[in-house]
Amino acid sequence: MNKKLFVIAFVILVVVVGGVIYFKDQIPTPQPASIVVDDKGATPVGINSVVSANNQFALDLYSQLEKTDGNIFFSPYSISTALAMTYEGARGKTADEIQTIFHFPVDSNLRQSSFAAIHNQINNPNSKYKLNIANALWAQNDYKFLSEYINILQQYYAGKATNVDFKNSTEQARQTINKWVEEKTNNKITNLFPQGSLDSMTRLVLTNAIYFKGTWIKQFEKKQTRDDNFRVNSNNIVKISMMQRTDKDAKFHYTEADNLQILEIPYEGDKLSMMILLPKNDNLSSLESSLSLEKINDWKSKLLEQRVDVFMPKFTFNTKYFMSETLAKMGMPTAFTDAADFSGMDGTKSLSIQNVIHQAFVDVNEEGTEAAAATGVSVGITSVMPQQTPVFRADHPFIFVIQDKDNGNILFFGRVSNPSE
Repeated sequence: MNKKLFVIAFVILVVVVGGVIYFKDQIPTPQPASIVVDDKGATPVGINSVVSANNQFALDLYSQLEKTDGNIFFSPYSISTALAMTYEGARGKTADEIQTIFHFPVDSNLRQSSFAAIHNQINNPNSKYKLNIANALWAQNDYKFLSEYINILQQYYAGKATNVDFKNSTEQARQTINKWVEEKTNNKITNLFPQGSLDSMTRLVLTNAIYFKGTWIKQFEKKQTRDDNFRVNSNNIVKISMMQRTDKDAKFHYTEADNLQILEIPYEGDKLSMMILLPKNDNLSSLESSLSLEKINDWKSKLLEQRVDVFMPKFTFNTKYFMSETLAKMGMPTAFTDAADFSGMDGTKSLSIQNVIHQAFVDVNEEGTEAAAATGVSVGITSVMPQQTPVFRADHPFIFVIQDKDNGNILFFGRVSNPSE
């Protein structure tokens, strides 16, 4: 007989319009986006360690997703936050494997206070843009979770716990969680948990959602947008709407490497920006195979403000990833098996991860960017600059990141393979 009697469902949501984090098995009451958590032990070194861990995970996950065709978009920070909350209840080999994939600081005080500090920074009100993150727990109403675990999630992650009844009212619980997600993401993430993804064995759902909506400091004029060609590959050219800035005020942070152009476009408030990595000669695979944090940081350090003629496609797409198999392949298989140890959640070894779902949305246009993403985890009882004005023409596949300019935290990571999809 399978020793796992219960399942935990973890879900992470991210939206470039706002942010929330959810936990399954406890249904949270919506909280103000500006809720402050306990970051009094945070230090710059600790915050940097969490940012570096998140950014490394972003590249590690992208290296798995790049093998698939089409557009890619996800929030590494949303996924990392949801799994950090999961990690708080993991023990033994299960915890070791999760830590290896997500590179979390092992020191609990450093990790918890640093996540709290970043949470507070993200939720710091700014009239120039909207950026919020929220966490929640959804727990089976008659299942005994350790108060220590619940308190940690509330104290450091703002994970408000609410009870639901997965055993007797699974569909109602699913709809309740999905509705909360929709509200927190401005209806950009819908049906995060599809029918059948939760069942009577589900005991806990962890959810994270991040919402961002920002306008460019230097907006594109809609009247300048033209129909243009985009080379998906040598055999496929599609028609897209190409935005452009070629006026005298089109000054951006820009640099070049041997086979790459790098452009940074800031959002109002000048705290967040989109950095675009555009390979020369359409050689995206070469860029993907050589990506590293060291190179990204080096390119960022060489960005200089100058006049650039910018041609960039408008694009909107939705993505959804069922990540259990991917995470297992990356190095944390035990969490999904009978051997899982989440005794830090309930004092037993009865829980294992049922599913990890991440859903994302992004819309880039003349005014700026709106994006959304969600991830869920369910656990149940088982260079030299040219003198002429550079031309940055993104008419072929490229990589982009949305980041915090102050600390480099990558909030969203994506690849545009076909803007028309």
